[in-house]
Amino acid sequence: MKKEKVNYKFFRYDGKVLLAKKEIPYEMKLTARLILDQLCYTWNKKQLQKQLNEALDNEEKEEFNKLSESYKSFIWE
Repeated sequence: MKKEKVNYKFFRYDGKVLLAKKEIPYEMKLTARLILDQLCYTWNKKQLQKQLNEALDNEEKEEFNKLSESYKSFIWE
């Protein structure tokens, strides 16, 4: 059996330049997700606190009770 010989000839590509997309490392994805989760948590908590304070100022007992039930999930430890 004869050995096969392969010859390659390279031609310059004249088309559109393709950019390879690099995969983002898992650690960076996790860190970004944790930061976003923390930002959303603190924003939601501040909004709920503001609504609770407004309900107290306006003496809306029903609204305050409803919001305080939602707020329990933020202070549960």
